[in-house]
Amino acid sequence: MTPLLQVALGGALGATARYLTGNAMARLLGKDFPWGTLTVNFLGSFLMGVVVVVLAHENGNKFAPLLMTGMLGGFTTYSAFSLDAMTIFERGEYGLASVYVIGTLILALGGIALGLYSARSFYA
Repeated sequence: MTPLLQVALGGALGATARYLTGNAMARLLGKDFPWGTLTVNFLGSFLMGVVVVVLAHENGNKFAPLLMTGMLGGFTTYSAFSLDAMTIFERGEYGLASVYVIGTLILALGGIALGLYSARSFYA
């Protein structure tokens, strides 16, 4: 499969997973806060950390377009994050907007660090 087809297929799968995750989090925790976006950005970052280590150890870089650019690129949502942050800010909820922006940054960086650590521990 060509890298372009891998990206297209992975993107479709990742975007579908993002949509389903967003709906599930809204049902679980409510719609007053963008829990779905926060969740997919953490999970996507965590999985990116795991996938980069696994592909390197398993000589699987040929799957990077499918898994990293396609699936995880389609799954994570920084454009949606930006819109969510501005929506909260424009509602006048400056403190909540700040918590969301800082929380997203911390969770995304924490997710990739945890993913890297977890996968590297497996290969150690």
